[in-house]
Amino acid sequence: MEKQKWRKRRPFWGSIVTILSGLLILWIPMNLFLSAFLPGSLAVIGLLFGGLITLIGILALFFPNSSKLLGVFTIFLSILSVIGALGGFLIGTILGIIGGSLLIAWRMAPINKKEKVAAEFSETTVQTG
Repeated sequence: MEKQKWRKRRPFWGSIVTILSGLLILWIPMNLFLSAFLPGSLAVIGLLFGGLITLIGILALFFPNSSKLLGVFTIFLSILSVIGALGGFLIGTILGIIGGSLLIAWRMAPINKKEKVAAEFSETTVQTG
């Protein structure tokens, strides 16, 4: 039951799709790792964008209040990843756009009456103690 409460208070599916997108975008530069640091290689950009998109997906799980901003960054970086990593064969770009859209569209569910009373009770006990 606690897992379900935790999952509903966060943009769970948007974060999972964003993390998957970042890993797919990282796939091509990781295979080109030996030539990634040669002059003129754009694989470093793919490593940077894929890593940032994966990090954004993880951050969205832990900071749900900033999911809209993180969603905008996800869409932006996913489109730009076509330059450095072919967008994870374009599947990573499409998943990044979907994940970013889910992060933007997510909003926190209202608190139940029982949870609200429990939260108020815990606040009053902390204030008086």
